[in-house]
Amino acid sequence: MKKTYWAIIAFFAITAFALPPKKKTTVYLIGDSTISIKDIKAYPETGWGMPFANFFDSTITVDNRAKNGRSTSSFRKEGLWQPVADNLAEGDYVFIQFGHNDEVKTKATFTTEQEFTQNLGQYINEARNKKAIPVLLTPVARRKFDSAGRIQGTHDVYSNLVRDVAKRLAVPLIDLDLKSQALLQQMGADASKYLFNHLQAGEHPNYPGGKIDDTHFSELGARKMAQIVLAEIKALKLELATHIYQPPVKK
Repeated sequence: MKKTYWAIIAFFAITAFALPPKKKTTVYLIGDSTISIKDIKAYPETGWGMPFANFFDSTITVDNRAKNGRSTSSFRKEGLWQPVADNLAEGDYVFIQFGHNDEVKTKATFTTEQEFTQNLGQYINEARNKKAIPVLLTPVARRKFDSAGRIQGTHDVYSNLVRDVAKRLAVPLIDLDLKSQALLQQMGADASKYLFNHLQAGEHPNYPGGKIDDTHFSELGARKMAQIVLAEIKALKLELATHIYQPPVKK
């Protein structure tokens, strides 16, 4: 009896001081091919959302829903947004980066400036209705230099629309367009090729004839873009920043 009594006392003493389970948070990524998870047949093309998912501690799940070729309109019309909206929980994040496919008038995914603005607002409001935290990102830069070696903006109009919506609706903004342009300018026209899916003929079996792609990233480029996003999460002082993985300090 005495052993049983003390075992019960010990059990309640331990459980009384047990730490509560850590809250789990999901970070949803919605957007286009510059973020998305790639099929094996596309490698070494890499979306920045792929390395991004590996920078957080165990309390964070990064759910990358971005898809190639999608715009603010087609992402919703194809039913890609609804599962995100249905599963959002309080404290989750929604990172929203569109523009590449919205701005091209020759694409079926084209959205007018007014539609683009309205679509962003709708994503933001629906996230907030679930007490989730929307974060807007301007579309990541393409690699385009002029003859003097100066980086050229290719998303100026739609990036400005994102900035305007962020300001008007008081949404955290990661200006990935300007930040990635700055990185490309720093590296220069030649070295910046290594950030993109540039391949010589025979260099990779997926592209036997080679590839010159100044929109989509190499593994290195995707990691560099993800690091920009991480730095901006810290600069914005989002609570998410406290969950960026830090390796243990060696004693």
